[in-house]
Amino acid sequence: MSAAKQEVEALLKKLPDECTLEDIQYHLYVIEKIQRGIEAADKQGTVSQADAEQRLSKWTAG
Repeated sequence: MSAAKQEVEALLKKLPDECTLEDIQYHLYVIEKIQRGIEAADKQGTVSQADAEQRLSKWTAG
């Protein structure tokens, strides 16, 4: 069985029986976005918390 199919099966087991197709689509969307973010972080690297706060302080300081 493919990894994608296994993930969908695991998701369906976690969701309540009364979930809608829209609920399922939303959760699949979130899973895909998280996976893409992790892949991007692995390829491009990440920023430390301190560096992120320093960068954001330029926009939020006022």
